[in-house]
Amino acid sequence: MENQVLTPHVYWAQRHRELYLRVELSDVQNPAISITENVLHFKAQGHGAKGDNVYEFHLEFLDLVKPEPVYKLTQRQVNITVQKKLSQWWERLTKQEKRPLFLAPDFDRWMDESDAEMELRAKEEERLNKLRLENQGSPETLISLRKGYLFMYNLVQFLGFSWIFVNMTVRFFILGKESFYDTFHTVADMMYFCQMLSVVETINAAIGVIKSPVIPCLIQLLGRNFILFIIFGTMEEMQNKAVVFFVFYLWSAIEIFRYPFYMLCCLDMDWKVLTWLRYTVWIPIYPLGCLAEAVSVIQSIPIFNETGRFSFTLPYPVKIKVRFSFFLQIYLIMLFLGLYINFRHLYKQRRRRYGQKKKKTH
Repeated sequence: MENQVLTPHVYWAQRHRELYLRVELSDVQNPAISITENVLHFKAQGHGAKGDNVYEFHLEFLDLVKPEPVYKLTQRQVNITVQKKLSQWWERLTKQEKRPLFLAPDFDRWMDESDAEMELRAKEEERLNKLRLENQGSPETLISLRKGYLFMYNLVQFLGFSWIFVNMTVRFFILGKESFYDTFHTVADMMYFCQMLSVVETINAAIGVIKSPVIPCLIQLLGRNFILFIIFGTMEEMQNKAVVFFVFYLWSAIEIFRYPFYMLCCLDMDWKVLTWLRYTVWIPIYPLGCLAEAVSVIQSIPIFNETGRFSFTLPYPVKIKVRFSFFLQIYLIMLFLGLYINFRHLYKQRRRRYGQKKKKTH
């Protein structure tokens, strides 16, 4: 029926500062779009689900917005951007709890709150970096220096972990299981070097040289160095155990794919096989590495109890002996908490790289 007033399909998404509305109408000219008393009013002649008709809708927003909507017409739709008055995340779009039938999430632009926060931080970081570069000198020169520095750091780490991985692999094929028991004395010096150098990676994240979040970098740095320097480094009884082989081998197995991937990123190159390995190989190896670390901690507990190393007695009048094994048991809990945090971080990285299956969201 001609000139019948109908409601178009509307899809929405949000960021902390903006709302995005996509109205499924084609061949629209001069639409009437306004915001009064925090209610968006839309009316336009166009071709929608019910043919060529007048379509209109009204949406009362959950919170305050600026009354100046910006819209852009395309051949197939009308895109509307509305600025929030306060930068915050909304639990829904409309004041009424029940979602209108014509309204649905825009999965092409949809993000959850944590992803939107990361995007917001990235934009803010990009803006600050741009201001910093404008004040410091030529952007091209600084970017080249940054890429050169990161390339050399990743190259050194790649060579170090590759040496460890190849050395352990060759010794295993030659000596078999016998190679398990002298792993520490064979490759510990190089592992010490690589793990001490990895402090630079956390510093790079903290000062903004790289875009990686600080917490996952810090968790991995502290966790690995605790195992290397405290569990293995201070206890000779642990250095001859087979678990050292598995910890070192799993650590290096991840890094021989991660560091060359970062090297190619510094050169603006993308080798799809290496990229897939970097975002996939951690799925089995990372939990196995954490399991090997947990086994090493469990095996060290009776040794620390027997030797009394790092244990201490509380002063008078308590006079209670606190065994270091108590802290090791707490560390085991923290180890698996760190596994969850880093696994979630790595999974989100992989999801952003390769996409995810869209789910219906109300």
